[in-house]
Amino acid sequence: MRNFDYGKKWEKLLTPDIVALLSQIHEYRGKQSLFIDAKADTLSQLVEIARIQSTEASNKIEGIYTSDDRLKALVKDKTMPKTRNEREIAGYRDVLNTIHESHDYISIKPNMILQLHRDLYKFEGYDIGGKYKAADNIIEEEDEQGNKFVRFKPIPAWETPEAIENLCDEFDKAYESGTIDPLLLIPMFILDFLCIHPFNDGNGRMSRLLTLLMLYRAGYIVGKYISIEHLIEKTKEAYYECLQKSSLNWHEDDNDYVPFVKYMLGVIVAAYRDFSDRVQVLVTSKLSKPERVAELIKNTYGEITKSQIMEKCPDISRITVERTLTELLSSGRILKVGGGRYTKYVWNHDKE
Repeated sequence: MRNFDYGKKWEKLLTPDIVALLSQIHEYRGKQSLFIDAKADTLSQLVEIARIQSTEASNKIEGIYTSDDRLKALVKDKTMPKTRNEREIAGYRDVLNTIHESHDYISIKPNMILQLHRDLYKFEGYDIGGKYKAADNIIEEEDEQGNKFVRFKPIPAWETPEAIENLCDEFDKAYESGTIDPLLLIPMFILDFLCIHPFNDGNGRMSRLLTLLMLYRAGYIVGKYISIEHLIEKTKEAYYECLQKSSLNWHEDDNDYVPFVKYMLGVIVAAYRDFSDRVQVLVTSKLSKPERVAELIKNTYGEITKSQIMEKCPDISRITVERTLTELLSSGRILKVGGGRYTKYVWNHDKE
């Protein structure tokens, strides 16, 4: 049976790059907790956007889609799911809502993991949720030519219940010891969870939901306002590459957690940075929409694309953004860099 004793493994993660990422996250958390406490009502719009992006992105990684209009209606619970994809999306929505609202009361225990997985499949007509895999499974990968090959072989089905029990026990022991930064412990747990691959289906989505749950319980609630799943989906090639590197020699208890831990910490840093940017937009929310676009470009260090502007100002329509960019270019207040799909914009400080 695989050894999950984190107390003997975490010190290998203290590389200069990882320590720098930890320092950034701790600094962001300290600054932004004050704003979150003071402006909870103001941030409600970010919560709504993050819920939609998280539900879409985490399912999209697994090839589960629906239309934008249907997705928004499902996340807002204004319609019933019509297809298998929509049933899985609705299940993710409900588990995500449970974690948002009740994370302090959901411990990292096997029975809780099974309950969350059960709810992930609550809209399915067959009894798949809340049960460990009944048969051995493999993790396959497909190359550009369509050839499939085994990327990783998880533990056999008969070992799964005991493995999850041991995994949760060791996580709890390490967390309660107070000697290991939770930001290191959480991605280590998630990597091991994915290598166990305890379910017939839904392992990836469960891993992302558990990531949010553990971050929230540790006091890192940025994922409530900025979709961590969305950031993973945008960088999924790097996600799978780091997952692959960190799972090598896992069965021999000789794997290297560094690539996956470093990747996940980078995602959390990116989430906090996005949060800072969007808070700045909220602070200037009394401005008109064109003024907010101009203010965003002015306060961006370096270049920014139209899609980045729309991501940071999701309540402003594409037409308004495009019209504003045209007016700012005509007045010389911004400069255009590149062309076509690679067009970027930068503030012209010489015009001030």
